[in-house]
Amino acid sequence: MNIFKNPNFDFLGWRWPAMALSWVVILAGLGVIWTRGIPLGIEFAGGTAVISEFDQPPSIQQVRAALDKTFGQNAVVQTYGDPSLRQLMVRVPEVGAESGASLSSTAQKVEEALRGANLGNVKTVGTEIVGPAVGRELTTKGIQATVLSLIGILAYIAFRYQFSFAVGAVVATLHDLLVAVAFLAFFQYDLTLNVIAAILTVTGYSTNDTIVIFDRVRENMRSMRRDSLGTVVNTAINQTLSRTIITAGTALLSAIALFLFGGEVLRGFAFTMIVGIVTGTYSSVFVAIAIVTIWRGKTPTRASAHAPAIAGTVEAAPQQPTRKSKPQRKVRAS
Repeated sequence: MNIFKNPNFDFLGWRWPAMALSWVVILAGLGVIWTRGIPLGIEFAGGTAVISEFDQPPSIQQVRAALDKTFGQNAVVQTYGDPSLRQLMVRVPEVGAESGASLSSTAQKVEEALRGANLGNVKTVGTEIVGPAVGRELTTKGIQATVLSLIGILAYIAFRYQFSFAVGAVVATLHDLLVAVAFLAFFQYDLTLNVIAAILTVTGYSTNDTIVIFDRVRENMRSMRRDSLGTVVNTAINQTLSRTIITAGTALLSAIALFLFGGEVLRGFAFTMIVGIVTGTYSSVFVAIAIVTIWRGKTPTRASAHAPAIAGTVEAAPQQPTRKSKPQRKVRAS
């Protein structure tokens, strides 16, 4: 299915503005992380999260005032799920080296503080408790999974294609990770295990999209041996443009539906997927290909390097074979 008929867009001509836009987003995200930080979920920060349901719409100010008496300014209160459910999530970071049965004492203190604040009937519908040791272990494993995935991508593409292609794919993947983290910081979504799963999913999606374009570039290097690398690359992107839009569009619609109807638990996962699908498609078209062209410079493609050279002088035309004359008959004298 082709959306465009013979597209001929100059994607390579927009590589510098596109890369400048990426740097602006990444640097802005790093600035937000430096000033405001990025919220860490219970899985990484350690602590206790209690989801409470009220029989009437609760006042967040009253809830915070009740919790401040027990936990000071450490407790974080957030609305949770559909407002019609009248639920709040209270998060208390881990304080001290709690372990064993003492881990559940924080959740009990939260319940007692809410019930003693004259907020009506309060029912606990969910509790999540993560100790500091588990949080550190999950943080380490999350970083290891990300680094190993990047090393695997680099090794596979370097073996399957060329090293310049592998560098382009890894840089594009790093770009996707940084942009996703930047948007998480912009909108202050918690960095949870669900978000890490979404980031790794986006890594695979972006790499697959990049490889599809790289494969067409490699084919064009053989069939367009006389053309420049820029022409080969632009042709490859235009040839795969319909496929890219269809794939990204269907995946994006699924992520948007998950964001709207998946509930509060999957909200961060769906948001990361939406950002990752958009930036993954963007980086495959602009960032990865731009890195390949910058890395290779003006060097000829592998196919054109082995192409037969065009002779600079015109060879002399071969002589046409002379026509043999018939042997003359000898005339006898009579």
